[in-house]
Amino acid sequence: MMLLDHLMTAPIVMPALIAPVTLLLMRRHRGVALALSLGGCMAMLVASIALFVMAQDDAIRSYALGDWPAPFGIVLMLDRLAATMLVLSAVLGSVVLAHAVVTGADRRGWHFHPLFHFQLMGLNGAFLTGDLFNLFVFFEVLLIASYGLMLHGQGALRLKAGVAYVVVNIVGSALFLIALGLLYGLTATLNMADLAVKVARLGPADQGLLRIAGLLLLTVFALKAAVVPIHLWLPRTYAATMPVVAALFAIMTKVGIYAMIRTVPLIFGAQAGAAAWVPAPWLLPAASLGAAIGFVGVLVARGMREQAAFAVLASTGTLLMPVSLWREATLAAALYYMVQAVLAGAALFLVADVTIRRRGQYADAVVPSPRFAGQDAAGLLYLIAAVAAVGLPPLAGFVGKLLILDASFAVPGWPVIWAAILASTWVGVIGFSRSGSTLFWKAAPPEADAIAGSIRSRAEFIAPAILLALLAILTVAAGWMTAQTRAAAAQIMAPNRYVTAILGAR
Repeated sequence: MMLLDHLMTAPIVMPALIAPVTLLLMRRHRGVALALSLGGCMAMLVASIALFVMAQDDAIRSYALGDWPAPFGIVLMLDRLAATMLVLSAVLGSVVLAHAVVTGADRRGWHFHPLFHFQLMGLNGAFLTGDLFNLFVFFEVLLIASYGLMLHGQGALRLKAGVAYVVVNIVGSALFLIALGLLYGLTATLNMADLAVKVARLGPADQGLLRIAGLLLLTVFALKAAVVPIHLWLPRTYAATMPVVAALFAIMTKVGIYAMIRTVPLIFGAQAGAAAWVPAPWLLPAASLGAAIGFVGVLVARGMREQAAFAVLASTGTLLMPVSLWREATLAAALYYMVQAVLAGAALFLVADVTIRRRGQYADAVVPSPRFAGQDAAGLLYLIAAVAAVGLPPLAGFVGKLLILDASFAVPGWPVIWAAILASTWVGVIGFSRSGSTLFWKAAPPEADAIAGSIRSRAEFIAPAILLALLAILTVAAGWMTAQTRAAAAQIMAPNRYVTAILGAR
């Protein structure tokens, strides 16, 4: 039993160890470094699946580092939501890293593999931590790694977008620290379970500061998730970076949403007085606008990477609509949609990468080009990825949106959600149809230059095909998956269970 308890540290410890070792080995022993990097991702996937199986008993587990009891020491926690996100992160990381190796994208710089594993470490730490300060620390780890990955491959446009990305996140980090300072000054703790207890005991004189701290904290999470109107950094950043890196970034915006789901019902729920449900008034309108702006961006995008970036923005808005209602049924629907949105967004970027490599000088521009090698396969993958991203039957995107519509019906605000989802889906269908027909089915003009470039390997199609196959599995297993998300939502909306699991009888 003790060994299984220690397994909770594996998703953090393994990438933390692999990153520096690959850095030392990459220049002189590249083959060994690659084997270690890929093997580490697979080992992390196995550990994550084992933790997911552990979480099936519906218990909420805690792990006190150094055996210091909560709330005085660093604590990790595992519940159904954290286990699901760990598996999603490990699956995405393994597929994307394999694609980077197959395509040679990792050869554009010596530090790709160490940065990649530090990124996974930050993601997994954010999912497992039970402390707001350590959430800040893991946010910084994944952000610092993302700065390096975003600039991987160099380029003036990438550097310009990278500077803006860094500035935005520095501002977010500063706001995060201010929020933590306010919360610590009010409660003398940053342990999430302890905060849930102490926030409920604050007197009327402290309610104003508590509300300010809550709004600042949720603004930071909204910035990380690219919620409208603080979303402008995402399309430029994701479109400028290498597609294989942007595919991994597809889960980064969902970390901000995960942080909202983790903290709002627990700390700022009904027991928080004037700060109860602090984001409630503005989150639904912002989410609706996000879905609309995202799919309008898909419609007017001039490149495949830009289109995929706007699709990620649209998925964030769609996801936040049911989350903003803070009900068990809508949260369950949102969690199902979140899993498929990450896979669909990453698949769009990998399909864009495969297409760019075959179109030569035409790259990802939405213009007709001469026929290229593998065009039919690329077009088919694009079609399936677009169907998943926009939410058409029969793939998981349709199931997810159907669950959201059903769960939100007859809840205050449901007409806004229904109108936003149906209208934005219609716009998304037009956008992807226009781009797909231009890229893969429209003949190039006779005077168009022939494609210049080398013959590419068919192995490049494997990674996007795996992600799309996982979406198909998610559709077939929708009954089992919805049972998982409902159980996870029940844990989230029962904060007393979380507090008891972390703090015990005290």
